[in-house]
Amino acid sequence: MIRLPYVRPKIRWLSATFVGTGVLFVMGTTAASQQEPDKRALVLDGATLFDGTGAPARTDSRIVVAGETIRCVGDAQSCPMPAGARRERLVGHWILPGLVDAHVHFSQTGWFDGRPDALDFTDELPYEQVQNRQKRDPRRYYDAYLCSGVTAVFDVGGFPWSWDLRAPAEHDPTAPHVAAAGPLVTHAPRADLNLPGEKLMIDLSGEAAGREIVRYLSAFGSDAVKVWFLEVEDTEPGTIDARVLAVGDEAASLDLPLIVHATSLREAKVALRAGASLLVHGVEDVSVDDEFLSLAQANGTIYTPTLIVSGGYLRMFEAVKGVSKPRIDDPNGCMDSETRKLILSSPGHRSHPSVSELERNLDAYRERLADSYERKIANLLRVHRAGIPLAVGTDAGNPGTFHGPSIYAELEAMQAAGIEPPRLLVMATRNGARAMNRDDIGTIEPGKIADLIVVSADPTIDVANLRHLTHVVRAGKLHRFEELKRGE
Repeated sequence: MIRLPYVRPKIRWLSATFVGTGVLFVMGTTAASQQEPDKRALVLDGATLFDGTGAPARTDSRIVVAGETIRCVGDAQSCPMPAGARRERLVGHWILPGLVDAHVHFSQTGWFDGRPDALDFTDELPYEQVQNRQKRDPRRYYDAYLCSGVTAVFDVGGFPWSWDLRAPAEHDPTAPHVAAAGPLVTHAPRADLNLPGEKLMIDLSGEAAGREIVRYLSAFGSDAVKVWFLEVEDTEPGTIDARVLAVGDEAASLDLPLIVHATSLREAKVALRAGASLLVHGVEDVSVDDEFLSLAQANGTIYTPTLIVSGGYLRMFEAVKGVSKPRIDDPNGCMDSETRKLILSSPGHRSHPSVSELERNLDAYRERLADSYERKIANLLRVHRAGIPLAVGTDAGNPGTFHGPSIYAELEAMQAAGIEPPRLLVMATRNGARAMNRDDIGTIEPGKIADLIVVSADPTIDVANLRHLTHVVRAGKLHRFEELKRGE
């Protein structure tokens, strides 16, 4: 049965503090966010406005912000200057909604210490210690996101503590909005990504178990049910499909969105039949067909291609092998020094036992990557031309895909595939908000939360101009870029 996508009428969060994860409510609040806010209205004057709705850009705009909210959008005549307002002149600049990264993982670091299933360095960097730091210090990623113009992120698979990131960040002008799906549901859990007392992946061992997992996620106020749906062996497709369909049915009964990782066409179509409202990866094994497009259109499904993440793995594999130097695409210096140091240390691990196995596998990986990338691009364009909405997600946290600045490379890859910049900007703002089930962010309209970015070059001509960030407004607070750039 095909179901219309669920639209959550309001944010509903339940704290997981009573199971020992509530420390993050304290951790997520900073001195900056506790400061007495400037209660004067903020007026942003003179920029060319791209509001994220799909409307053409407007020159010489005026935006009036009061508190956390956009109060007026227009020009100097239609939006009078409030008495005592702060005025920021932005002539020669472009203003647009804050970017949304609709696919991130706070449990992952951007290197292999967060993915020991890819390369196992746990003898040097114990996984439990890595996760302890991820849990207690997301601030370094918050800084990187805002410094890169990203004002909202969707963690589409993490430990239960990821739920507790949401409430402290929501009204914090120094953090992005956070949505979180919590632990992944999968028929192929990886034990090396779980901990003795916490699970990143929950075993989808049967239909009844799947329904029970959904009820658990709902009870903890999860923003979605995330199914990690790997390609199924020929001997078991009916069994696994039935489990996924049961998860979708239970999620629908509890008004919980179903989001699915499925990179193969067969599994993606099963996910759509189960009611998936968001596919967090593009199909890469074969070309999408008419049945897939019809199912996605009927569901109102959002498609997120995640083009760059596999290339990030390749670059990190090559770096630890010493084949090439580690490359960090961080034009504005937004990444924290410890992450940067870890990435740059990659060649020093080339003698590690786990790296030696890469020698015979790296060439084959390059060939598979090149082959699958062509199909991902072709499928992206076919999905786009069929009118299926696209959102922008990076899969940040995976090796070589960094929290914050990776949004630029993802957008530029989608542009290189043939999608026009104005449409990409809608995908990275309004559509990303919809992927998070938010209707109060993602566009610049009266009544919306004041999450805005300002750049000094025209992003409607080339999305690479988003790299030229000059200001970020988050929850109504204006940050000049110099205030966001890390002084490390």
